[in-house]
Amino acid sequence: MSMKDKLHTTELYLPTDPTLFDAQLECLEKLYDFNATRPHELEKRDAMLKQMFAEIGEGCYIEPPLHASWAGKHVHFGKKVYANFNLTMVDDTHIYVGDYTMFGPNVTIATAGHPILPELREQGYQFNAPVRIGKNCWLGAGVVVLPGVTIGDNVVVGAGSIVTKDLPDNVVAVGNPCRILREVNDRDREFYFKSHRIDKDILK
Repeated sequence: MSMKDKLHTTELYLPTDPTLFDAQLECLEKLYDFNATRPHELEKRDAMLKQMFAEIGEGCYIEPPLHASWAGKHVHFGKKVYANFNLTMVDDTHIYVGDYTMFGPNVTIATAGHPILPELREQGYQFNAPVRIGKNCWLGAGVVVLPGVTIGDNVVVGAGSIVTKDLPDNVVAVGNPCRILREVNDRDREFYFKSHRIDKDILK
């Protein structure tokens, strides 16, 4: 099996392999150009993201700078995904994000890991495990999602949390390591922030 094939199998591989390294550099050239766009060049950004990403739905918005190991080559976004400044995606293997999901500033989604055994790290070995994030999630500022994690639909992850394990649908989770705080509940249909009530007219 080639090093390229091992990107997506969770097997150990060497990311410095020339066939991988050269291909990755080509992707990073595109990312450099994306991050150099001007604020009014929205149509240009959209066109570039469609070239860079494996899949990207309509109405997505990513605020530069974007950081990604493969410039989104292994990233699959649904429609109307929003990412604030400094989204970092270690997309050495696949990252899946559902429709309407939002990322606060400085969120990191990592698919790459390194062996605990120091002799293997010394040789430069790495492995990758895909990350899946559901629909209509909100990951607050500074959240870190680790390799192999699946986050369900309608999940809120509090700022600064480090998600080390899967999260089910419809929960609020916080902390390091991230733990479920509570379920999304009826009170959330009445208050959007502390004692601030939701205007019923804006609910569909």
